[in-house]
Amino acid sequence: MLPFKRILFPVDFSGPSVGAARYVEAFAGRFDADLTLLHVDWPQYNDPLPSGPGDKRDHLDKFLTKEFEYFRVRRSVVKGEPAAMILEVARTEHSDLIMMPTLGMGGFRRFLLGSVTAKILHDADCPVWTGVHLENAPPLDKIEFHNILCAVNLDVYARKVLQGAYELAEEYRAGLTVVHVTGDSHARSEVEEMLRAVKIKASVVVENGEVSQVVAQVAARIRADLLVIGRSPAPGIFGRLRTHAYPIIRQSPCPVISL
Repeated sequence: MLPFKRILFPVDFSGPSVGAARYVEAFAGRFDADLTLLHVDWPQYNDPLPSGPGDKRDHLDKFLTKEFEYFRVRRSVVKGEPAAMILEVARTEHSDLIMMPTLGMGGFRRFLLGSVTAKILHDADCPVWTGVHLENAPPLDKIEFHNILCAVNLDVYARKVLQGAYELAEEYRAGLTVVHVTGDSHARSEVEEMLRAVKIKASVVVENGEVSQVVAQVAARIRADLLVIGRSPAPGIFGRLRTHAYPIIRQSPCPVISL
């Protein structure tokens, strides 16, 4: 999975976009990544921004210029349905990571986690980083990764998720905790066996309860800086985004990266 060398950052000029930009700075700087700032021009009746393509381009050219002054940045404005255009650009540019908030303004205002971000999470071919309440993101110098939490089930794809979480923990020299939510009394031994099989050392938490609530509680308890969850590699209604992913992202106290 690592390193992330091509990061796609869809922006809508909102507060959450500005907050997300601090994390984009952190990732792009860490991995010396090329960065694409993408704005999808899809006017809505309540869009507070100028509607002309030239105005949108000018706005994008002036957006976050100080934050990304020393990065390799390409800025692009495209027209179309937001999720479709973001996915198209990600595939065309062979993006390693898409980073975006769950909510925004303008063309994104009416799209909650159940729409634009959900489509990206479900259909993207690369990892997707997202988070809620990013308008309250800490300043860049306060963004650190000391504790990484990885939520897994026990299917065949779990090993890839674990490996991705482990790579991130190694890169940042962070502690790694694995959480599994189940009512099965034998689940802990299965998780530990899976970790041994992939030669990964991590703390293990196995608890009963509602999945998203337990994951959020564990993330808060260990003060996780990043939560890693899995998506199925298979497209279609039974693939990609898992059943519990939406509520996990909504309730997570920290940003989430889905693999």
